[in-house]
Amino acid sequence: MTRNLSPRTGSILPTTRRLPLTAVLAILVMSCVGESPPAADAGPSTGGLPVAASGGAALSGPDSAWMDVEPGVAAAQGSSDSREGAPGTANTDKSDVADVLADGQKVADATESTAPEEVTVESTVAGDPHATEEPEEVQTFPAPSATTGEGRPVTRLVLPGEPLVFTRPKAVRGIYLNGWASGSRLRSENAIALAKRTEINSFVIDLKDATGYVSHPTQVMFAREVGADQEIRIRDLVGFLERLHRADIYPIARIVIVKDPLLVERRPDLAVQDTSGGVWVDGKGLVWANMYHPTVWAYHVALAKEAIAVGFPEIQWDYLRFPDAPEEELYRAWYPGQGARTRTQAVREFLEYAREELGDVAMTADVFGVTTSARTDVGIGQLWEEFIGAVDVALPMVYPSHYWVGSFGIQDPNGHPYEIVKSALTDARRRSADVEGAGTTRPWLQDFTLGAPAYGAPEVRAQIEATYDAGVDEWVLWNPSSRYSEAALAPAGGYPEGTEPIIRVGGKIVPVSEREAAVEAERLAQAAAAADSVANVAPADTAEIRR
Repeated sequence: MTRNLSPRTGSILPTTRRLPLTAVLAILVMSCVGESPPAADAGPSTGGLPVAASGGAALSGPDSAWMDVEPGVAAAQGSSDSREGAPGTANTDKSDVADVLADGQKVADATESTAPEEVTVESTVAGDPHATEEPEEVQTFPAPSATTGEGRPVTRLVLPGEPLVFTRPKAVRGIYLNGWASGSRLRSENAIALAKRTEINSFVIDLKDATGYVSHPTQVMFAREVGADQEIRIRDLVGFLERLHRADIYPIARIVIVKDPLLVERRPDLAVQDTSGGVWVDGKGLVWANMYHPTVWAYHVALAKEAIAVGFPEIQWDYLRFPDAPEEELYRAWYPGQGARTRTQAVREFLEYAREELGDVAMTADVFGVTTSARTDVGIGQLWEEFIGAVDVALPMVYPSHYWVGSFGIQDPNGHPYEIVKSALTDARRRSADVEGAGTTRPWLQDFTLGAPAYGAPEVRAQIEATYDAGVDEWVLWNPSSRYSEAALAPAGGYPEGTEPIIRVGGKIVPVSEREAAVEAERLAQAAAAADSVANVAPADTAEIRR
């Protein structure tokens, strides 16, 4: 794929493209927005997972809806970035948004053309690989204006003449690195050292997280206009990738889409709207970008193009969804530009648009763990059969702590990491088998504590072994602070002869070779307990009936 780069700055130049009229109008408005002042430093954002009744730490991660306080909802699971929503609050039986909107949406839809007129315009979103012109006014950027959270200037990203080329591992075994860890020389070197000692071969790196900030000093002008370059975490992205390249570590660029409070603040027209006026706010006080809006699509694809130009071989979309909220809150939400499209159509269409724009780069998406089993879009536009054919890899967030009591017949999901993960991934593989051209599955696994029991090596390794036993050979660990249980990982050269890992399975901790026996022993114990319970129930007094 050829890119038109400015010979003076290495910037990706805009191009002449045909865009829908709605996108043109949005771009014209966008072009009037000036450079945003530096934002106050809020420090590393950890987000927060709802804490279970038994207690737990606040976390953030790939979008898990339950994890939002920054990975899915949970009809059968809860949410954690750690992504939002209390476990079990997913709206699995909701009708399409169009069916529950107030009349205000219908009026708005009447003003939106479902087949918008196309006109030729000069795109202001940097990063288009089809550029044919070099307008003088965009060949150079203003004086360096990207800053850290403390307001210290950071030199603008300069793209390499040729992007680095990474070889994809036979099977990705990865960890998540937040922007702060990636940008810290000490912490990133510690992560690289961990990979050298263990089976880890890939890093998922935050390029844009759920705060809305872009981690590196991006050239994408729209990001600069909304102030997304005012809390830089990775000052030297090219240098960081060069270090990963030397260490033979495969980098994956994580880009959060609709969880973007910064974008909504600066461009409220790009947000989910309230039928009574203004921006819609959910019950947690969160605001959401509009998944139907073409400018939201173009912005994030521009960031992805920049990542590819630097050398990232894989783009991972997160928060590719609609808000997870109860019906009593959603009835006020409406989406300009929705027309007759459903939520699942919007998610699929974005993926198709991104595929066309990005070319052959690997494209993956984080999804709620419950999507592997749920037969609806769980209220957020994620239906397995709809998205699995549009991605190279789907990453369901199958965190045991996010599942309901009773999920897969298990009364203590968090205490049964092996059983939960194996059941969820077995469902995923079965459903993918029925979809032509389906992408593969690579789960997000839990390496954080949320409720009892505390998670350590046995719980994390149990999930890894369950992944393999379900027929899946790839996985990524999630910990919002990017600190991982090394004892859960196989040494780089494999386990020494005569040794094996221990895992939590069947309600106890046993050597991995005894996992099937442990599962069977617990099943028999539960069956015996159930039989005893029935035997001990006194027969009902039928005397009154006889009389």
